[in-house]
Formats: sequence, structure tokens, C-alpha cells
Amino acid sequence: MSSSQQSFASAGRSQDRRAELMAIGRKLFADTSYDTLSMDDIAKHAGVAKGLIYYYFKSKRGYYLAIVEDSVAQLVARAASGTELPPAERVHRTVDGYLRYAQSHQAAYRTIVTGGVGFDTQVQAIRDTVREELIATIAEGAYGRRTIPLIARLALLGWLTSVEYVTLDWLGHQELGRDTVRDLLVRMLGGTLRTIEEFEPGCPAREVG
Repeated sequence: MSSSQQSFASAGRSQDRRAELMAIGRKLFADTSYDTLSMDDIAKHAGVAKGLIYYYFKSKRGYYLAIVEDSVAQLVARAASGTELPPAERVHRTVDGYLRYAQSHQAAYRTIVTGGVGFDTQVQAIRDTVREELIATIAEGAYGRRTIPLIARLALLGWLTSVEYVTLDWLGHQELGRDTVRDLLVRMLGGTLRTIEEFEPGCPAREVG
């Protein structure tokens, strides 16, 4: 094996190990509070030396933020899929992808939406970033563009905030099927789009539900 092949293989193993540590961390932080969980605890559960975690993430804080950022990236990717679909179908796909992610990654979703442990400004900044990306995704599906007037953005932010807390409550009970919750949220979005059109005729409401 050449030196370049060895380097490539080593990088692949390094990425795999980092991904394994991220997966372990997601479960640990779901079951135990951030302040209670020590680096020794993390290393013990991961079955690795503590120094390896410092090598990849520098600190417990870096480890935690890396997990949150990775979770956000997965949420955005899931919600933004289906760009080839007609607008109404794309909106349905976006909302359904959002709910699927929340259902499959409940601890990560709660961390994203609630802003992390206590008043965590860095996690809240990550949450705000994902909100803006999701608003742009919905705008692209509804209007064919990501840049929209301020009043339209404000209305969509209000709808998205409702989505977050409806989703949190649904995760706590799950008495309704995901399809029902998705259809409810899409109908709510339709009402929001019609209200936006009243204030901003340049953003005509499309039928989405």
C-alpha cells in the first residue's frame, strides 16, 4: 500500500471513530444532563481513553457543540430534501422530513429547539441558524425563492415557532400519527401564507394543503 493510500485509509478510520464518538455522545447527553456528565464518564461509556475525546473535540463543551451542530445539519438535510418536486409536494416533504427527524432523534431535537442546557447562547445561536434555513426552505417551496420580504419572514417564523412546540408536545404523547400532525401543520402553513398575501401581495399564497 502506498503512503497516499495509507493516509487515505487512516483518515477514513479517523472519521469513523469520530462518528462513533458522536453517536455515543448523543445517547449519553440524552440520558444525562450536561453538567452531571464528566469526561471520565464519557470515556468510560465509549470504552476509550479520555485523551482520544480531547484529541477530536478539545473539551466536553466542544464535544457537546459538535453533537448539536451535527444534529442540526441532519435536520436541515432531511427537511430540505425533495427539491425536484412541485411546490405543494415539496412543502409536504419538508414538513414530513422535519417530523421524521424529530421522531427518530428526540433528544437531539429537544436540545435544538429548547436551546440546550440552561441559557446556552451558543446552542441558541445554532438553533436560530437552523430556523433561518428552514424558513428559507419553506419560502423556496412556497414562492420559488429564498429571499422574502421582512413581514413574510416574520409570519413564517411565527409558524415555525408553533411547529416546534406542537412537535415537542406531540413527541411527549404521540397519540396522533405523524401523517395527521404533518397535515395539521401544512394546513396551518396555508393559513399563514394567505395572511402573508394580505400584507404583501408580491407573495401570493399557493395551495399547499
